[in-house]
Amino acid sequence: MALHTVDENIRPAPDTELVTIADYVTRNNVGSDLAFTTARYCLMDALGCAILALQYPACTKLLGPIIPGTTVPIGARVPGTSYMLDPILAAFNIGTLVRWLDFNDTWLAAEWGHPSDNLGAILALADYLSRKRIAQGEKPLVVKDVLAAMIKAHEIQGVLALENGFNRLGFDHVILVKIASTAVAAYMLGATRDQVVNALSQAWLDGAALRTYRHAPNTGSRKSWAAGDATSRATRLAWMTMQGEMGYPSALTAKKWGFYDSVTQGKPLRIARPFGTYVMENVLFKISFPAEFHAQTAVECAIILHPKIKDRLGQIEKIVLTTQESAVRIISKSGPLHNPADRDHCLQYMVAVALLHGDLKADYYENEFASDARIDKLRELMHVEEDKQFSKDYLDPEKRSIANSIQVFFKDGTNTDKIVVEYPVGHRRRREEGIPLMYKKFEENASTLYSSDKVQKLLSLFEDKDALEAMPVNSFMDMFAV
Repeated sequence: MALHTVDENIRPAPDTELVTIADYVTRNNVGSDLAFTTARYCLMDALGCAILALQYPACTKLLGPIIPGTTVPIGARVPGTSYMLDPILAAFNIGTLVRWLDFNDTWLAAEWGHPSDNLGAILALADYLSRKRIAQGEKPLVVKDVLAAMIKAHEIQGVLALENGFNRLGFDHVILVKIASTAVAAYMLGATRDQVVNALSQAWLDGAALRTYRHAPNTGSRKSWAAGDATSRATRLAWMTMQGEMGYPSALTAKKWGFYDSVTQGKPLRIARPFGTYVMENVLFKISFPAEFHAQTAVECAIILHPKIKDRLGQIEKIVLTTQESAVRIISKSGPLHNPADRDHCLQYMVAVALLHGDLKADYYENEFASDARIDKLRELMHVEEDKQFSKDYLDPEKRSIANSIQVFFKDGTNTDKIVVEYPVGHRRRREEGIPLMYKKFEENASTLYSSDKVQKLLSLFEDKDALEAMPVNSFMDMFAV
């Protein structure tokens, strides 16, 4: 057989997957009343998480202009600060704030992720474009435009996550933040369908980040800014496309050099359902505590058990944690925990703290709090087991549970009841229970920075659907400035 020495240099039509996403994002009629209502809660919740993150110097040291004191004449605000930045840098700032404490919304499927991470690109561009339009004598974008963009970004990230498990290849879920944000950012900048395809091809060509920084023994703070980085990169790629930068039509399917052959071992993306509003309508909220979502119900179980075991700590023989396969794979760990990022991704640490204190707060991951020797003593008594039914229900599209159970056994042969929680309070099945708690969460988070009068004004705005949706984005962002 003759050796192949010549590549056929004929450009193919764009990959179907790129076109499918571009067709969706350029449609104007995407949305439902439930999706818009949920997006309003999501926006409030994400901004509350961002405000709380400002209490942590490890986060704030990464914010602001690259060169201190630099200003831009027309830019985007960073909530809770006085910064006015170009939209690419603002996207990093906003995305990092939203994600820092692992407290914003969540989506769990074959791939995991946090769809409100995309707010880095969406809010930065919406604010910048509004201020630019006003300077040109045009009408600004309104918050309803932000909510519509959120619905689309949630859908792209979440639907791609349903049956494409990048984590099993060692890659991080922020690749899907980059893809969703690139598509939406390009559209917000005025891209045609073909230009969205070009921008998306650039995003896929970036490849995928490793998950190293999320797992023992390397867990660290990069996991708190990785999504901000992805949403900023997406904004840059969308901007470059709008300057006329070319696209790469077979970025996914090109033989040998494309994403599939280079990254996914030849396996194509699966788009499990048509793009619509499914993800926003079913997104999970972290309402009660900042904890990696696979542990949310475990922490609920521990809080239920707290009053029954708090006076018998020295009598405990073992603690049996039963969980889903995903939790076993990513957050079950032993040995020393080196930093807050390490602790909020340790199932045993989160359960131990909740058993001891009947609560779990962001401060409880800090070094001073973690020095309590009782935490590690409880961790050493824990046995983690997978429940096959929990794992099955986790992937069942009709359930999407995130179940955990805990049972404590004592040295005298007695034991507590086995406490089982299948759905966390932020799950759609517990949405009505969770909504008042979401407002309370926002109030508590916002109160760490703003006056009580300011907090009440913000709460009133989020409660008034029509007023919020009609508000110019620049006016909305100004409300969060200090």
